[in-house]
Amino acid sequence: MLTRAFTKPRNSPSSKRDDENSCRSVSIYEYEDCIFGFMELDVPLIFCDEDDDNDGGGGGGLSLRELLRGSVGVIGEGSLGITEKVVLLERRVWAVKRFGKVIVRRGEFGRRIERLAQVSRKCQYLVPITAYLYTKRIKFVVCDYYPMGSLADLLAGARELGHTTLDWKQRLIIILNIARAIAFIHSQSPPQDKRLQLNVHGDIKASNIMINVDFTACLSDYGFTQLAKRVEVSDTWHRKPPPPSPEHIYSATLSQTSDICNFGIIMLDMLGGPKAPSLRNCIVEKIEDIKNGVCEFFEFSVEGKEKNQASQVLDMALACTDSSSDARPSMEKILSNLGNIISRR
Repeated sequence: MLTRAFTKPRNSPSSKRDDENSCRSVSIYEYEDCIFGFMELDVPLIFCDEDDDNDGGGGGGLSLRELLRGSVGVIGEGSLGITEKVVLLERRVWAVKRFGKVIVRRGEFGRRIERLAQVSRKCQYLVPITAYLYTKRIKFVVCDYYPMGSLADLLAGARELGHTTLDWKQRLIIILNIARAIAFIHSQSPPQDKRLQLNVHGDIKASNIMINVDFTACLSDYGFTQLAKRVEVSDTWHRKPPPPSPEHIYSATLSQTSDICNFGIIMLDMLGGPKAPSLRNCIVEKIEDIKNGVCEFFEFSVEGKEKNQASQVLDMALACTDSSSDARPSMEKILSNLGNIISRR
C-alpha cells in the first residue's frame, strides 16, 4: 500500500506474524493519526496536462490524502517500485506507481516527468502519465489503469491453469502495438533533453505491457529507469510464489539495442512459453524442425498461414536476441518486417 511509505509495523509478535502471512489491504484510516505526525497530507498532486485539471473526472485539486484513501491494493511490484490501484469517489480509477529509490531531486524529477508525459501523449501505444508527486517520504506518478492487467499477468494466469488465453491473432496485434511504441520512442529527436535520454525506454518487459479490453496493448514505464534506482524485488506481497517468468533474462542497460533485445525476449515468451527465452541456442539449432512441424514449439494452436507468420516472427525474435548487439535489427526494420508479415496473404 501507499501507506507503507509512512508507517512502521508495531513491535509485537502477532503483528510480525500477520505481516508475514497476510497481504490484506490496509486502510489509510487505520494509520491516519500516525501519518499526520509525519507530513502534510493536503499537498496537491501536480497534473501533467492542464486539461486534466478541469475535466470533471476527479483530477482538479486532488490531494495526497484523497489518493491514499482511494488506494485499494497492490497490483504489481517491480525493481523500480510498487504499483497500486486507486479508486476515487467519482469512480475514476488510476494506477499509482510509487518509486523505491528516486535518483534525482524534486525539480529535476518534475522536469523529467513533464517531458516524458509530453512525449507519451503523442503515441497511442504508450501509457499516458497523468500526474505526479514528490515529497520527502513519497514519490510517485499517476497513470491510466488497465483492468485487463499486464501481458505478464495474462500469460501467467492462463499458464497456471493450463490454458492458452491468447490466440495467434491477438498475440500478433500485441507484438505489433509494442513494436510501434518502441519505434516511436527510438525515433525521438532530439534524442536527449539535458540529462534525460528520450530515445530509449530502458525497462521493456512483459509486466510493463498493459492490455486493453480489445486486446490491443500499450507500453508503460517509459523513461522511469532515469528517475529511480533498481532494487531487489520482494515477493512477500504475493499469496503464493509467482510462476516462472523470463524476468531475470531482461537486459537492464539503457540503450536502444537492449530495448530491442528485451522485445525479442518478450516475443520468444509469447511464442514458446516462459522457458523459451533461456533456450534460445537450442531453438536456433532446431529452427528448421520447428518450421517443418517435426519439433513442437508454439504454445498455441496454429496452422497454415498463421503458422508461417508465427515462424517469421520467431526468426525476428531470434535476430533481436542475438548476442552481438550490432547484429540486432533496428526497430524501423522490425516494424517494416511485421507489416510485411501481416499483409501477406
